[in-house]
Amino acid sequence: MGDAIKLIGIVIIVAGFALKLDVLAVVLISGLVTGLVSGMSFVEILRIIGDSFVSNRLMSIFLISFPIIAVLERYGLKERAAYLIGQIKKATAGKVLAIYLLIRTIAAAFSVRLGGHVQFVRPLIYPMAEAAGEKCKGSLFTEKETDFVKGLAAAAENYGNFFGQNCFYGASGVLLIQGVLIEAGYEVTLQSIALNSIPVAVIMFVLALIQFHFADKKIRRDGMM
Repeated sequence: MGDAIKLIGIVIIVAGFALKLDVLAVVLISGLVTGLVSGMSFVEILRIIGDSFVSNRLMSIFLISFPIIAVLERYGLKERAAYLIGQIKKATAGKVLAIYLLIRTIAAAFSVRLGGHVQFVRPLIYPMAEAAGEKCKGSLFTEKETDFVKGLAAAAENYGNFFGQNCFYGASGVLLIQGVLIEAGYEVTLQSIALNSIPVAVIMFVLALIQFHFADKKIRRDGMM
């Protein structure tokens, strides 16, 4: 029971997420409680949190982009993106997302940091896909249709980032794959992993095109859900 109590942090995180409480507050409270029940002092816990923040500070640089995105949205970035895509003939949500997926995959394959849910998909790609979908449908989206396109936009980002980055032999995912395979007794090089990831990325893109095609067909049918 003495060791089991140290897992209370997991319980706090699960409960906090289930109640939809502030994520940062839940994680900090979880870490604080876990440290206290493990016999650590409050000062020692703060020192560990501070050291972790400093050692991983580069991972927090993306936070700088949040105010910029907020200002752009405040002054009509989403509306202008939607207007722009609405002027393109024969544009559909699936075509917009397919183009973004292609660009995102190629960029990730060359380790170019393009995209991101917060920085790119939410303020720009999703509004463009929504506008194209509504133009194709001929009316405004219902709430379910809006959520459907949001899911597709998020999927396009995840597909391109996950499968594209494995085509770059210096990517962290490729390094992880090599480490796991070497530990399992398989001698592989980073180049071989990256090269074998290319056909997988191509298959992913084809399957995504099929998914987007059927999504467009569902959007054209009024009341798709």
